[in-house]
Amino acid sequence: MHQEPLRTAGVALATASKALILLHGRGGSAADILSLASHLHVPDFALLAPQATQNTWYPYSFLASPAQNEPWLSDALTAVGRAVATAEAQGITKENIYFLGFSQGACLTLEYVARHAARYGGVAAFTGGLIGDQIYQDNYTGNFNGTPIYIGTSDPDPHVPVERVRASTVLLTNLSAAVTEKIYPNMGHTISQQEIVAANTLIFNKPSS
Repeated sequence: MHQEPLRTAGVALATASKALILLHGRGGSAADILSLASHLHVPDFALLAPQATQNTWYPYSFLASPAQNEPWLSDALTAVGRAVATAEAQGITKENIYFLGFSQGACLTLEYVARHAARYGGVAAFTGGLIGDQIYQDNYTGNFNGTPIYIGTSDPDPHVPVERVRASTVLLTNLSAAVTEKIYPNMGHTISQQEIVAANTLIFNKPSS
């Protein structure tokens, strides 16, 4: 498989004590999602953003059966794993690795961390849910040990049913994550200022300005 480059920004990995892995949405780019960091309280973080081939992590809806989205889904999860390994190779522990994704990137974020549950720094998922035509419980093991996870979404959303968001919250909570689920009426398929404030407060542990 052709590997797209890993875009980096923020503090140099060699000197950073924390890392934030950002995953862009369908049609977006690593550069797009990196620009979001200017709105987050992450001045001391190394920023890592994998780039999806042709700007999409997998071709079909996240609600398609996983087999339909292969081999792209496995490749996408591998790309996230490479970003984690890159941070860990510089001595950044899982407790200091954070994740953020929007839309397709939020789905990929939640899918990755649920498949590799551990105590991470925190997870922010802007409009996303676990991937598949149903939730395949056997894919998810491990223990988040209280990792804070924020999931924000619109009701309704054209791509992500609220029912899947709620089901994802249940599964993540059962893996001992501290999930905050926020459902905003008629927000639209976007990242709102309310969500930025929530992520900064809940995940990045700084008061909103």
